[in-house]
Order: sequence, then structure tokens, then C-alpha cells
Amino acid sequence: MKSKFISPLVCGFGASVLTIVPGLKEISCCLIIPFAAGLSLYLYQKSNKSVEKISGKQAVIFGLMTGIFSAVFATLFEITFTAIFQTNDFVKSLPQVEIAFRSFAPQNLLDEVFKIYKKMTDDIQTKGFSLSYSIYFFMATSITSSIFGLIGGLLGMAFINRRNKRI
Repeated sequence: MKSKFISPLVCGFGASVLTIVPGLKEISCCLIIPFAAGLSLYLYQKSNKSVEKISGKQAVIFGLMTGIFSAVFATLFEITFTAIFQTNDFVKSLPQVEIAFRSFAPQNLLDEVFKIYKKMTDDIQTKGFSLSYSIYFFMATSITSSIFGLIGGLLGMAFINRRNKRI
């Protein structure tokens, strides 16, 4: 692996570790992932002993890579803890979600959706693993982590470039 991707890998791993901590899980996408993306730019620049201006392309790449690495590790952690405990937030919250959705959505569509969700829940509770849940979790986490990583990379670029201008 190129040394260029070491800092997004490390920061993505660190962000994903923080996403499994209760209480931090809720702010992981909008605070932790952007901070990790900005930090990955900073660490890359420090490791290369550079004070060059960070380009927008570099910020986007580092933000996306940090988000993707974070999503991969978060998915692995989710699969591991789900296998160990045979439950997760999805299983615990499904009954309340179903009640809430049944009050305002078309029944025939909801029946099919919740049939799939209940199959995922059954697989998790009996086997400790659901392939469809794992794919769903990875896709959802990848999208949100990439978007917020991108934002964090651009904000980190602006902060670092402004800071380097003063030096």
C-alpha cells in the first residue's frame, strides 16, 4: 500500500473504533468522520514535512478514502459484535420502527419491506449473521461516511491551508 494512504487508513480505523462507542455512535457521521478526514490530511502533510498548499483533489481523495476505510472497519466491527451478541441496534429498534411506519405508509409495500427486515432479524438472532444486513449496513455506512469524509477533507484543506499561510 502506498504511504499516501496510510493516514486515511489509520484515521478511518480510529473513526470506526469511535463509532462503536455508545453515545459517540450518534455523532460519528457528522463530527467524527469529518474530523478524521481532516486529521488524515494533517498527518500526511506532517509525515512528509511539507507546508505546501493542499489541493482540492488531494482533499477529496483523502476525505473519500478516510470515509471508505471507516465504513469497511465499522462494518467489520458491526459483523463481529453482532455475531458475538446475536443482536444489535437494528434488531432492538425494528419493532418501534415498524409501528411508526405502519401509521403513514402503504400497507402492501410495508409488508414486503418488513418481511425482509424480519428475515434479517431472525438470521441475526439465530445464526449471529445476516448477509443481507451486512450488505445493507456496509452500503449505508459507505455512503454516509464518504459524504462526510469528503466534507471533512475539504474543511481540513481550508483549515490547513489557512494555517500554513500564517507560518
